[in-house]
This record gives sequence, structure tokens and C-alpha cells, in this order.
Amino acid sequence: MSSPTSVPYVNIAALNEDIKAELLEAVSRVLDSGQFILGREVEVFEKQFAPLCGVRYAVGLNSGTDALIFALRALGVGVGDEVITVPNSFVASTSCIVLVGARPVFVDVREDYNIDTSLIEKAITPRTKAILPVHLTGRPADMAQILDVASRHGLWVVEDCAQAVLAEYQGQRVGSFGAAGCFSLHPLKTLNACGDGGVVTTNDEAVYEKVKLYRNLGLKTRDNCVIWSGNSRLDTLQAAILLVKLKHLHRWTEKRRFNAAYYQKALAGIPRVQVPLDQPHERAVYHTFVIQAGARDKLQQYLQDQGIGTAIHYPIPIHLQEAASNLGYRVGSFPVAETQAKRILSLPVYSELEQWQLEHVAEAVQRFSPRSER
Repeated sequence: MSSPTSVPYVNIAALNEDIKAELLEAVSRVLDSGQFILGREVEVFEKQFAPLCGVRYAVGLNSGTDALIFALRALGVGVGDEVITVPNSFVASTSCIVLVGARPVFVDVREDYNIDTSLIEKAITPRTKAILPVHLTGRPADMAQILDVASRHGLWVVEDCAQAVLAEYQGQRVGSFGAAGCFSLHPLKTLNACGDGGVVTTNDEAVYEKVKLYRNLGLKTRDNCVIWSGNSRLDTLQAAILLVKLKHLHRWTEKRRFNAAYYQKALAGIPRVQVPLDQPHERAVYHTFVIQAGARDKLQQYLQDQGIGTAIHYPIPIHLQEAASNLGYRVGSFPVAETQAKRILSLPVYSELEQWQLEHVAEAVQRFSPRSER
């Protein structure tokens, strides 16, 4: 019989409860102002988010998916083009490519779940227009190698930073390496709205101006439409909430890193359990803490029986999704990503975890290992 969940996989309510008075005050100010569409808070949030990522510009949008779509569109990626990316991310990392009319081209990943840079050049064709690395789990991809390949072949780089606010590669924040960085502000992200949201970051003024047009129906002024587009504005209410959360983001991130470090030490050396480890050149933010286990499904059930919530990110690689059937890939096309999909398990790592909960999770994984057949 399963016990009550004493360590939920996520606990969004606890995060918001800690700052509820601040959030309500911020929402109240917007309600009193009556400025609900592209109000002052949106501009203030953009001006704070840009330097946080080490760039000149940031544009608030209604989702991380639209951030990816608009970044590609602003760089001229469209019908007949190809974009190189990975098959082990959330589907939005690929759907954005399809939705601008281009073709996704996958390459396999490394043990850190990020793109295997040694395979990128083999995937380049005359139709390749961009590389779209994903900083999966909050760990930065190998941007030096990616930028080198992109520079030699004249390709754009668009970073999928959905899980990686504040992550760093060689001391530089993600979202500042490529022509554009794309962030999600979904409630499950490390910087999260109370609803949906996204951001495009860039140092390119032309990209910045185009994305601003794309988010607001192509309107240059209230009465002057210069390009066909839709509505993807970041709500003023959400911007006000995000401004409150920005003040706490560094503290929350350090707590995630503390939790990850605890797991790394506590779970080190357990037979056939692989734990992610920070590299000297990176500062991971651990949107997810993903271990690998040979008996993953048994481990997940055992943890559930101990009242511990877990998740799998993601059990079906994108190239094996029904929507990708026309791309010509099959089982075995990307063996590393496919093997990982059968072994990966995300443990709770959010900043509100208490010490006893961390200990409970670690001890449960330790107890499972010697009693389970591999």
C-alpha cells in the first residue's frame, strides 16, 4: 500500500506562500492602475531581465514556445530551411522549428543530456540555417564548440534556455551566446509566473524590434500594422508577479544548487545509479535533478511507496513521437538519447524542500539499491 506523499515532486504553492503578501500587493497595484496590456510592469521586467542574462534587450511574451518561434522567425528561418537540435527535450524545442516551416534535424546527446557537439557538423547540409541547443535540466550546453561550428558554417544559434535561467558557461549567462535566447516562465520553471510567459533575449537590435512586432499583431503603432502576426503579449499582471519573484531568484537558485549538492554527495557510489555532477566550466541551476538507474521503473514505484514524488523528463524522445513520423527517424537513430529515456528519473529538487525531505529521498534511493535486481 502506498503511503501519503511526504515529498511531492513539486510544491508551487509553498513557493508562492512564502511571498504571498508581496505578490498580492503587486497584483493590487496593477488592478488599481487598470493597465492590463503592455503596462509599465512589462517594460520594467524586460529592463531587469536583460542585464540578468548579460544582454542588451529582452522581450516579454506569452510563452517560451512563442519565444522560440519568434526568435527563429526574426532570423529569417522558414520554409525549406533546416535547424539542428536534440531529440530528448520537451516537444516545444522541435515544434517551434516546424511551426516556422523549417525541418528539424536531430543529433544525439552526451551523458549530460546536452547536444553532442562532435556530431553537429555531420548533420549540416546546404539547407541548414541554425543550431538550436537546449540547456536541458538547467545545465549549459557546450557553447564554445557550438559557436565555433556555427561561425565556420555561417549558421545562427538560438538557445533554448527554458530550464536554465541564471545558468552559466565559462562565467557567462545562457541566453547571451547566440543570436537569441529563449526562456519559459511556466509555473514549473525556476523563475515562474502564476500562469504562462516567455522571454526572448538578444544583443541584436533588429531581432529585438522584430520580436516586439510579432508579439503585438505586427503593430508598429496602434493604427499601423507593418507585418501579419498574432497576439503573444506578456500580461501585465504576470510581469508584476515576475518582478516580485526576480528579487528572490538568486536565493531560490542557490537553494536548488544546495539540494543538488546534497544528493550528489549522498548518492555517490550507489551501484548502477548515475548522478549528475557539475563540471568546472559550468554553473548548473538544476531545474531538474535527473539520475539514471538500471531499474528505473522499479525505483520510481519504490519511491512512490515511500511517499516520494518523481517525474520522467522525457520518456518518449521527440523523434519517436507520432508527430515526428514524417521525419524518417526510427528506433535506434539516436542511441544515447533512447537509452537515457529508459533510465532517467527526476528527483524533487525545488527550493522549498526541507532537510528531512532531502534525507528521506536520499535514504530511500540508498535502501532500494541493494535490494533490487539490476
